[in-house]
Amino acid sequence: MAHPKVLAFVLAGGKGERLFPLTAFRSKPAVPFGGRYRIVDFVLSNLVNSQIFSIYLLVQYKSQSLIEHIRQQWVMSPIIRDHFVAVVPPQMRMGPEWFQGTADAVFQNINLINHHNPGLVIVFGADHIYRMDIRQMIDFHLIKGADVTVAARPVPVEEASAFGVIQTDSENRIIGFQEKPETPTPMPSDPSRAYVSMGNYIFTTDVLVNALIEAQHKKHHDFGAHILPSLVQTGRLFAYDFESNIIPGTKPYEEKGYWRDVGTIKAFFDAHMDLLGETPPFELNNPQWPIYPSGQKAPATKILHAEIENSMISEGVTIHKNVTIKNSVIRTGVVIEDNAVVEDSIIMDFSVIKRGCHLKNVIVDKMNVIKEGAKIGFDPRDERFGLHIDSSGIRVIPRKGWRD
Repeated sequence: MAHPKVLAFVLAGGKGERLFPLTAFRSKPAVPFGGRYRIVDFVLSNLVNSQIFSIYLLVQYKSQSLIEHIRQQWVMSPIIRDHFVAVVPPQMRMGPEWFQGTADAVFQNINLINHHNPGLVIVFGADHIYRMDIRQMIDFHLIKGADVTVAARPVPVEEASAFGVIQTDSENRIIGFQEKPETPTPMPSDPSRAYVSMGNYIFTTDVLVNALIEAQHKKHHDFGAHILPSLVQTGRLFAYDFESNIIPGTKPYEEKGYWRDVGTIKAFFDAHMDLLGETPPFELNNPQWPIYPSGQKAPATKILHAEIENSMISEGVTIHKNVTIKNSVIRTGVVIEDNAVVEDSIIMDFSVIKRGCHLKNVIVDKMNVIKEGAKIGFDPRDERFGLHIDSSGIRVIPRKGWRD
């Protein structure tokens, strides 16, 4: 199916307060994830793999790390003008205010929509781990003659109360929204599950522009809370079943419709564990739908003598003698010295684990040095070392400085 011209806005301005202290010096989309990526790379990869190349990244809080990452890693074609990932901070066109909400972020950049004159505008979040062929959602939008299409994920009804629930008819037309309801409305086709919003939208352009202008007059600043509910009665809104999305190269053992909001330390940690094992729920290695950028310049990993089990080891890592690593993700440039043990942990870039250390259920942020013989993850008094203990029990050792 032929597609109209498409312009994408990626909302990357969230504070990520629940992911503290990993967000102490960076925004949530800039937080490292997996062996070599950052959270924002997943939505950008989905767009590029879906042949959507005109992308504006709207940033706000603690954005320097994210800006540098995009500048260094997301250089698109210098020849084709409409192939770009451009970072856009708040323009403050309406006064000295930052973005007041998701809809206000796009409204402040309505001039970009007018400049590009697209047929469709895509508005996606920047802080989830998933794969999605957005072309299939566009096809659904066009077939339905929709004004707005909302990506919807089926979840068990008993879990839906934690989300914004989408009410639909048998044709998947949206008839209402429920914000974290005590009694969620189930899907018409499956009474055991309910549709929840993923915060990803496709708008027909004139509908979006008119809705943004009207919302601004009413001082309504959010898509989920204001604009979408207001369009239910007057527009054609449809829910796109994310579970129906087919990604080439997906392995039979992967979780169907895998999608994770990694907005808490526990969720962030668990999503890393989902990458490990012989049959992981989410397989990072998919050449038919790669996650970019993958062009590391670090040297090959060096392993002198180690027992490594069910772990991910990135480029440029040096592992010394008699080291044990289990159920862990070790990112670029990490050094692990003699007789160290790392279990159920995430060690971020260029950190040094000195000899004799034993870490369990620990996230070590970038460029830390863990002193010789330290035992972390075993004593409830670990906070005396200046680390953060999450309510889940996971220890997080934050960055010691501002630079990322």
